[in-house]
Amino acid sequence: MAKSKTITVKGKEINIIRHLDEDYISMTDMVRGFEDGSVLIEKWLRNKNTIEFIGIWEQINNHLFNSPEFEGIMKEAGLNRFTLSVKKWVEKTNAIGLVAKTGRYSSGTFAHRDIAFEFGSWLSAEFKLYLIKEFQRLKEEENNRSHLQWDFQRTLAKVNYRIHTDAVKKKLIPPTLSKLEINFKYASEADILNVALFGITAAVWGEANPTLTGNIRDHATIEQLVVLSNLESLNSVFIHQDLSQADRLKQLNQVAITQIKSLLSNNTIKKLK
Repeated sequence: MAKSKTITVKGKEINIIRHLDEDYISMTDMVRGFEDGSVLIEKWLRNKNTIEFIGIWEQINNHLFNSPEFEGIMKEAGLNRFTLSVKKWVEKTNAIGLVAKTGRYSSGTFAHRDIAFEFGSWLSAEFKLYLIKEFQRLKEEENNRSHLQWDFQRTLAKVNYRIHTDAVKKKLIPPTLSKLEINFKYASEADILNVALFGITAAVWGEANPTLTGNIRDHATIEQLVVLSNLESLNSVFIHQDLSQADRLKQLNQVAITQIKSLLSNNTIKKLK
């Protein structure tokens, strides 16, 4: 294995390795400095929403993933006796998103960047923002050297968006709907997130900004993008809980307000821009 790269997030060095030709971020390094840091990864893995997220990620990205074992783990999650380690998760499901490494240059628990960003959100919205921004800087430096392209916004949103639309398809779209009706339903659900975060639908924004290219999300701030990715995850959970659109919109709006206020009130975030 090649020597790892590092980024510095809030004063702590976090290792990044290449595994399966993808970037994997050290969760072990991420929890250093947090209270009870040594047990936070295991605590996160016991969360039913976590298992749902990483399980759907595997189904999207890993054709060898053992879905029946995943369903069995999902049924046990939430019970007092339930425990789950990275080793057990990998052995039972043939997962690739999490990996335990030992070696000369790096050791500990590593997660694919999509999963690491989600874990960072669980630790704190502020920490996730710093993590993403520093990771972006690393990729931009690499791009300047190699002239490759790395789309930060697409990478940030792609997994949460897929989980969100999968939840819409599974729980909200009857099988008899036409393709046109299905597309309309997806747009409707996307606008729940737009209204919760931006206060308007995509169509209203487009009418108010006819000279701008792209859509409302293309002109979002880094803080809004971080919160948007969190809302996509939360909405998928709310959908599986059979909450109505009105209830989901109300809760998502409250979360958006709280997280945006938290991010904007921290003056140190200005250093990221």
